[in-house]
Amino acid sequence: MSFKSEIDKRRTFGIISHPDAGKTTLTEKLLLFGGAIQEAGAVKSNKIKKGATSDFMEIERQRGISVATSVLAFLYKDKKINILDTPGHKDFAEDTFRTLTAVDSVIVVIDVAKGVEEQTEKLVEVCRMRNIPMIVFINKLDREGKDAFDLLDEVEQKLGLSVTPLSFPIGMGYDFKGIYNIYERNLNLFKGSSKKKVEEVMAFEDLDNPELEQLIGSDAANALRENLELVEGVYPPFDREAYLAGTQQPVFFGSALNNFGVRELLDCFVEIAPPPRPKKAEERLVEPSEKEMTGFVFKIHANMDPKHRDRLAFVKIVSGTFQRNKPYLHVRLDKQLKFSSPNAFFAEKKEIVDESYPGDIVGLHDTGNFKIGDTLTEGEALHYKGIPSFSPEHFRYINNADPMKSKQLAKGIDQLMDEGVAQLFTLEMNGRKIIGTVGALQYEVIQYRLEHEYGAKCTYENFPVHKACWVEAADPDSESYQEFLRVKQKYLARDKRGQLVFLADSAFSLQMTQQKYPDVKLHFTSEFEPQGA
Repeated sequence: MSFKSEIDKRRTFGIISHPDAGKTTLTEKLLLFGGAIQEAGAVKSNKIKKGATSDFMEIERQRGISVATSVLAFLYKDKKINILDTPGHKDFAEDTFRTLTAVDSVIVVIDVAKGVEEQTEKLVEVCRMRNIPMIVFINKLDREGKDAFDLLDEVEQKLGLSVTPLSFPIGMGYDFKGIYNIYERNLNLFKGSSKKKVEEVMAFEDLDNPELEQLIGSDAANALRENLELVEGVYPPFDREAYLAGTQQPVFFGSALNNFGVRELLDCFVEIAPPPRPKKAEERLVEPSEKEMTGFVFKIHANMDPKHRDRLAFVKIVSGTFQRNKPYLHVRLDKQLKFSSPNAFFAEKKEIVDESYPGDIVGLHDTGNFKIGDTLTEGEALHYKGIPSFSPEHFRYINNADPMKSKQLAKGIDQLMDEGVAQLFTLEMNGRKIIGTVGALQYEVIQYRLEHEYGAKCTYENFPVHKACWVEAADPDSESYQEFLRVKQKYLARDKRGQLVFLADSAFSLQMTQQKYPDVKLHFTSEFEPQGA
């Protein structure tokens, strides 16, 4: 198969939503339709609830939420689908933001009863900034929820999207009879009282056909005709170019738990979603069809396999063909690295691959060479943009609760910080370590993983900080900068990369510092530094 057709086969997308909108269930059902798994995690067997395939970390099974992005791949209708299932919980938003740098399109899941929620708004905003094509899936139609038109209005107003429905529900909750697929012009009906089975799909070109009444009853048939007339009158027809440009968003309705509407979503998705897209590096725009391999690390995961203390760097291939055992240039370290066992993923199952193409996600075994944002090329010095560290919201001292295990603790913290779970700051004055996170729940995750993966115990102590700001000095030798270092000594720390950080204890103190030392620049993200620093 030619290189070009390999690229055209790939569909790499992320699934985003507010927690509990049914994102992980939808991921499962897509895998089910793709024939990648035989039964979904929601199937209760022997009264023990199986965990969802994509939630493979122990703590995720206990809490019932996804805390790390997982990568799943399968073939469907001759297309190679790569799904990145992201955490919905806002405490893990940073992992999701980073993942969005590695996808070519996105499916946004919305709960029919709750409508658009806060976390969805933030994530969609990130996608809009990057013009990522989006499909909206309105989920849980087997429950009572908001009216379909009200929901479409809410999606337009709250998320600032321009939508066009490609399917429409017949009834909802108790009266839910099925879905009319506008895109394929056919009817999908529920069968049986359990509403668990989908009856055969019927082609329905002509909705005036009296057979419709026999199938769903005259009230539902009339309501469907009226609704579809309204859809045609109010919403623009589907335009693939507009969807790919990020200016129009198709909407599907369904119930992932009951396998309903998922096949329509997947069939339409493989047809309209973009193959791998060009990516901007600092130096130039890189096209997927280029011969030379380039890729970047968007996630690092320690201990995918607790039996082996391994770390995997997740690399998104942007251009060219990635080959096993071929040396590639690690741009930041300026050294050649070879990979004898690159992995393709299926949740925690991994298999070694010989070749990977643009759009694919490859896991590389890492002994500590990689950081998030690193670039691999065949020799060109490229730097892919867009994976900053954000100023954390919470700060705590981390203390060793078991002095016999200080080595394990140091190694555990080091590896978890490389994963981007949280940020580590070391105080200049006394070398005490502070962990900064986006959400408080991450402290539990860190504590749990340190104990269960590294055998180290830690305790926390509050550290009152308002914001962490990365420091840039216009002139490091200036008197004003030296005075800033002296006066603010107890609030200065270094991040993991050795960059100087000012930990402001209040908004007022931050403002005063900026006024008093105008030639000291303070940044709220770490992505200002000259590359290679």
